[in-house]
Amino acid sequence: MHRSILILFAHPALQKSRVNAVLMRAVQALEGVTFHDLYQVYPDFHIDATREQHLLTTHEIIIFQFPLLWYSTPSLLKEWQDLVLEHGWAYGRNGNALRGKKHLSVITTGGQESSYSTQGEYNFTIRELLAPIEQTARLCGMEYLPPFVIHGTHRISESAVKGYAKDYRRALEALRDGQVDLDRVRSYPRFNADLDGVIRN
Repeated sequence: MHRSILILFAHPALQKSRVNAVLMRAVQALEGVTFHDLYQVYPDFHIDATREQHLLTTHEIIIFQFPLLWYSTPSLLKEWQDLVLEHGWAYGRNGNALRGKKHLSVITTGGQESSYSTQGEYNFTIRELLAPIEQTARLCGMEYLPPFVIHGTHRISESAVKGYAKDYRRALEALRDGQVDLDRVRSYPRFNADLDGVIRN
């Protein structure tokens, strides 16, 4: 049985994107996937929380896709969280609208993977930097999955970008079709660390 996927895409400068634009084209028409470009829908930041809550309730897997900016999300995605994930709806007493759903962050970063470690240039791992999103998902009763991360986006080749796009599409198809070994994927720092090992054929 297919699981429906909602991609909340947040890129403040898509026209300059090398990687996210390719990722977007790889999955936006995929069966079972709703691709929701927040900067396109809300250029004035006037978010329709009721509409967004309806989208969330009608999908089983929720994805945040964004470039990591100053070690965090783009501002519109933070505004979205502030306005949409209301007390009494997403969390708190009687706030169980998202309980049992799965959450995945899909991140691009210009820095190399080695830079994101306690010994690296940025002192923290990607997983540690995403702790606010992970805790938000947990507070809302969602199952948080390790992030799908593409490092070094300023330097990777066009062929490598296309390869990542294929991996992204493959990962979403497997999530949609229930073919991901969730116990195994949780043991990795990144969802895409070993797709062959976590996707069941």
